Amino acid sequence: MRILIIGAVAGGTTAATQAIRNDSKAEIVIYEKDKDISYSGCSLPYYIGGLVKERKHIAPRDSEHFKKKYNVDVKVRHEVIDIDVENKNITVKNLETGEEFKDNYDELVIATGASPFVPVKEWLHKENVFTLRNVISADEIKEYILKNNPKKALLVGAGAINLELCENLQEYGIEVTVLEAQNQVMGPLDEDMALKLEEYLKEKGVIVYTGEKLSSMEGEKTAAKVITEKREIDTDMIILGMGVRPNTDLAQKAGVELGKTRAIHVNDRMQTNVPHIYAAGDCIEVYSLPHEDYVYRSLGSLANKTGRIAGKNATGEDITFKGILSTGIFKVFDMTVALVGMNEREAKGLNEKCKSHMFKMASKPSFMPGAGEMVIKMIIDEETDKILGVQIIGDDGVDKIIDIFATCMMFGAKYNKDLSGLDLAYAPPYSPSLSPVIQAGIIVEGSLGK
Repeated sequence: MRILIIGAVAGGTTAATQAIRNDSKAEIVIYEKDKDISYSGCSLPYYIGGLVKERKHIAPRDSEHFKKKYNVDVKVRHEVIDIDVENKNITVKNLETGEEFKDNYDELVIATGASPFVPVKEWLHKENVFTLRNVISADEIKEYILKNNPKKALLVGAGAINLELCENLQEYGIEVTVLEAQNQVMGPLDEDMALKLEEYLKEKGVIVYTGEKLSSMEGEKTAAKVITEKREIDTDMIILGMGVRPNTDLAQKAGVELGKTRAIHVNDRMQTNVPHIYAAGDCIEVYSLPHEDYVYRSLGSLANKTGRIAGKNATGEDITFKGILSTGIFKVFDMTVALVGMNEREAKGLNEKCKSHMFKMASKPSFMPGAGEMVIKMIIDEETDKILGVQIIGDDGVDKIIDIFATCMMFGAKYNKDLSGLDLAYAPPYSPSLSPVIQAGIIVEGSLGK
């Protein structure tokens, strides 16, 4: 069996390692147009800020590693430019030499990832305007900072990556401004939780403008100023973090069906509509359990999960993907922001019987070192007793609490029957006597009289 994989980051490399474990005699080749493979995209802000000291920690594996450990061939700087479905082959271009050649497959996995959304491509022609998507882009940002010593940076977009960049740019003494076209930071949060996050950013010295769209940039080789509908902002460098779009052109040209999100549509086995072609990672849409519909999420953990299933099924297994809850977490200075499931806006759009509850909880007894607090917002369905979503902002223990909520939601726990009865670990260094999850269940039960 010959398996070809397009893309060598999380989805593609995971598919390859799972496939070779299933079938040690399989011939597996991965084609990747970038020079780095299997890197940690979520760690890039910390590499820029210096918390991650060496590049090798971000991209620890190379082609030699995959050949030696797995007998998988990884061809970097090779771009797949065409898929011939009828003859089951692909056309590949060597980006170093310009040579083009064909390669045949029995099974094909598309893991082409996603690219940053940039509404005006000419903006990227300026020397001090960047996107952050791969290790090369992180290298460029870091090199620019060290060489030019910028005093001001503008981050366009207030998603997780840009908010993580705030503290990492401040490590260089850079004044950070965040510009967001929506009326709040971090769009997936509800407005009341987003306001708490915005207030915290401002306390940390970050300048935040929401509800303002970037209209234009001034400057020839470099952008010295940007124009919005409301103001002009002077800057020494700009990082565009306006979201990503799935890379689907190659697949679509081959007749692979896109879904309602305009990402590749796959079934629960990661199969596309084209026989012998699977897809995984940031180029696909996935089924969301809370939404009961397909959604698009660009998450490293999800790329690994879907790559695993694609690789196993491409070698003859029959395993399925249950779906996601859109669980996410990120750090902003000393604050942690986490969320799972739907926000209140989404829930009310789908279900009139939903209701939200917000409460402040201690992360551990106040007399213990490191004790902090967290604000928890829980969205519930009063008709089915399901937990539809949870958002948490806090300075300690948020990661543990969001994972407990996510586990409860994955297995269908009821807010009014199951949360208050959970048997969770307790010791003062780690938790209050009743975990915030248990307390949330008790409070909501009492407020609803259930």
